[in-house]
Amino acid sequence: MNREEASRRIEDLRRAIVHHNRRYYQLDDPEISDAEYDGLMNELAALERAFPDLATPDSPTRRVGAAPLDKFPPSLHGAPMLSLANAFSEEEIRAFRDRIGRILGEPEEIPFVVEPKLDGVAVNLLYENGLFTKGATRGDGRTGEEITANLRTIPTLPLRMTNGARVPERIEIRGEVYLSVEAFRSLNRRRAEAGEPPFANPRNAAAGSLRQLDWRITAGRPLDLFCYAVGESPDLSFDSQWELLETLRAWGFPVNDKIRRAGDIDACIGYYREMAESRKDLPYEIDGVVIKVSSMALQERLGTVSRNPRWALACKFDPPQAATVIRNITVQVGRTGVLTPVAEMDPVEVGGVTVSRATLHNQDEVDRKDIRIGDTVLVRRAGDVIPEVVRAEPSKRTGAERKFIMPAACPSCGSPVVRLEGETAYRCLGMNCRAQLAETIRHFVSRGGMDMEGIGEKLILRLIESGRIGDPADLFYLTKEDLAGLERMADKSAENVLTAIERAKTPPYEKFLFALGIRHVGEFIAKILAARYPVLEGLMAAGEEELAGIHGIGKEIASSVVNFFRQRTNREVIDKLSRAGVRPRVPAGRPEGSLQGKSFVFTGSMKRYTRSEAGSRVEALGGRVLPSVTKSVDYVVAGEDPGSKIEKARKLNRTVIGEEEFLNLIGEEGS
Repeated sequence: MNREEASRRIEDLRRAIVHHNRRYYQLDDPEISDAEYDGLMNELAALERAFPDLATPDSPTRRVGAAPLDKFPPSLHGAPMLSLANAFSEEEIRAFRDRIGRILGEPEEIPFVVEPKLDGVAVNLLYENGLFTKGATRGDGRTGEEITANLRTIPTLPLRMTNGARVPERIEIRGEVYLSVEAFRSLNRRRAEAGEPPFANPRNAAAGSLRQLDWRITAGRPLDLFCYAVGESPDLSFDSQWELLETLRAWGFPVNDKIRRAGDIDACIGYYREMAESRKDLPYEIDGVVIKVSSMALQERLGTVSRNPRWALACKFDPPQAATVIRNITVQVGRTGVLTPVAEMDPVEVGGVTVSRATLHNQDEVDRKDIRIGDTVLVRRAGDVIPEVVRAEPSKRTGAERKFIMPAACPSCGSPVVRLEGETAYRCLGMNCRAQLAETIRHFVSRGGMDMEGIGEKLILRLIESGRIGDPADLFYLTKEDLAGLERMADKSAENVLTAIERAKTPPYEKFLFALGIRHVGEFIAKILAARYPVLEGLMAAGEEELAGIHGIGKEIASSVVNFFRQRTNREVIDKLSRAGVRPRVPAGRPEGSLQGKSFVFTGSMKRYTRSEAGSRVEALGGRVLPSVTKSVDYVVAGEDPGSKIEKARKLNRTVIGEEEFLNLIGEEGS
């Protein structure tokens, strides 16, 4: 490869690695395996060594992870959280020993510490005078995301250091947050029951749990912690890595009981073999082992290079994989209408488990990996749990293989399949789709929708399983005899259900729109649509361009609304609701267009709505929202802590009103 070719390849690799860093560290949704990522990074590092003038300070080989998410405050680490160089074979482990031996001038012996490499989330924990005061993710190695409240929910994280050893005034403790295999399976079972997508592996589940804005969600996830190192510690030092670990234990930190001392590199390799063999029996996921020079004096002499300390090595295991043949690709319809391609394969044993089916996620993933029906493929269990097709083997193709194309009609109900603006998923939007009927009706009867008290999930399932309902409209055709025939349904309970159904025949119009379950149409958007289209037929006839022009709607929601009403089955359900006597009521108050020709400026913060939401209501009633105060402004709405716009309004003699007056003006009651 000449210099020009190397330059182009280096740029391609850097772009790819930056993309995958974001998918892995920020979105918790990796697109490639760890082994594929390591391959990209190793190739880039090799090219930069071969062409050192092409190496740049901002190369991914000089960085760790990715920048923190904006939704969490940044947290600067006292000492950098470095990454580790990787090895993938025993030969590379011996090469590591030879390398540090040359740097140190071949001392008589180099003591090591070996530990399992957990597949979790690295965190930095700050303790001041023995108290836990702040915690953060690794982030880019120097600045992470502060997640203190979430970390406090982990039962094994000490909020106060014990006095088993001298407690320093300030110290950073480094650890790995993880989910046990059993906790991961339990969490995914709960998500499946709730109609939520499963986590791909325990690492993603742990990362997603730590990045919750509501700490109560994190508290409901059984996270755990192991500690293994220290960062900044101004008034404390250790002679060895082993002494550091023993001190952590004395302070009350959880330290992995599989960590050992190793007298030489042969002992390290023996440990590597042992852990590779026993990993399937561990209660948590590991993807390798870590070898560290134990002597702190030797660590200091070895130092660091680029993004890695020279005195440590991450030794990765080969992920258990097996070859098999895809006999067919079928499509599953989830509870929310998402169509998922599934590979049906010849049974094959992977990591001690027989695998015959594996999700292919979506059409884009099938196309990206170029997976075809009839292909010989490599299969692994992602996180040693969920079967995953790693890649196809094009060299083994015979020419009889067929490409997979997502069906145009839902395999469950026959409704047209759509791909909405901004989404990778293909969906069935049919209200009578059997695969998603329970979720459709649960949403339809919810408090924010038709508000049918007494119709819970268990009753919905019994009604569906008994064949009494096949779409939401069927609820309004139920009789007392229909309900009396159900298990655990007494006369009084049946009467209560029928009363709730009868009362639901005149719902507020915006609640009716929400109840239909149109993708992206929540309660707020339903109010905007109800105000702009007080007659349902008008909304059903609206085009994408017209809808997208409404403030607060946009192309994505407009596409979803048009596609929903384009479905014949949905129009049939709406017609069936009408025949059952369902008559949504348009809210009393300001009719459509009541603010026609009026212009508004907002300043300060409002209690009930954001300024964007308030502006949407003005525009839905025919008014305009302007960015600044001019002589043409009719109303200046002043919330809390208004800015300089108030003074300008007074100078121009414009009408200034408060939030209560504004709510009355748009036909809503004030607080």
